Amino acid sequence: MMITVVGSINMDLVVGTERFPKQGETVLGNLYTTVPGGKGANQAVAAARLGDQVHMVGAVGSDAFGTQLLSGLETEQIDTQGVKKTDGASGIANILLSEGDNRIIVVPGANHELTKSDIDAQKKAIEKSSMVILQLELPIPVVEYTLQLAKELGVPAILNPAPAGGFTEAMKQADFLTPNETEAEELFGTNWELELERYPNRMVVTLGKNGARYFDGDKHVTVEGFPTQAVDTTGAGDTFNGALAVALAEGNEFKEAVRFANAAASLSVEKFGAQGGMPNRTEVVSRMEAAK
Repeated sequence: MMITVVGSINMDLVVGTERFPKQGETVLGNLYTTVPGGKGANQAVAAARLGDQVHMVGAVGSDAFGTQLLSGLETEQIDTQGVKKTDGASGIANILLSEGDNRIIVVPGANHELTKSDIDAQKKAIEKSSMVILQLELPIPVVEYTLQLAKELGVPAILNPAPAGGFTEAMKQADFLTPNETEAEELFGTNWELELERYPNRMVVTLGKNGARYFDGDKHVTVEGFPTQAVDTTGAGDTFNGALAVALAEGNEFKEAVRFANAAASLSVEKFGAQGGMPNRTEVVSRMEAAK
């Protein structure tokens, strides 16, 4: 079984501070580090650590970050033949951490040089896949094109509509939608719960420590989260998406797949870095069994 992730590959530039600065204010930081990230790469790592074969489609620059990012993916046993190297700079994300929460600015770099032709070159890999995962840190026409191609090939696709500002009507053809609560409100307004009824067992809204919510065709279902001590929430949503893809690709029912994803996400926040805390399957299963 193979999962193809079409998405962003960034280097995260992480700064920690005791509190977020106000408008126009300067505060002292207490941490600076660089760690591999990007929603696409994060979701690929999450799926790979849970035991699936993962094919990554994306782009990195010709800079030192690009070399490091490719090496990191390969260390996770991820197939990087679908990752092209551009002449420019790799994408970066500037992540500000404070009190277990984060604020993020993304500079796309090479990610926005991915084209429809690059997707066409990966058609055979997509066709062999059990699931395709996408996000919105790539050029929007490329995301739409990939969704359409997956539909034509009969391969189910998860779209994580983040950042939500890039979401288009054409993207509603995705088999599964996975916004968080903030993205759901941006996409569908404050009554986003009603929108779930248009996507039974297809759209799940993640609620952080409170789990996730979806509509099963008859009723609204809240799948509770797992107790956790958050150290760094960066990458929790990406872990959820990678784990959800694995569980659905393996044929699990929707509720059980969401529970599996919740467990994985709860583990991911207990360590530093978007990819640093992503768990393996044994850890996820153990957490699920302990909570029964």
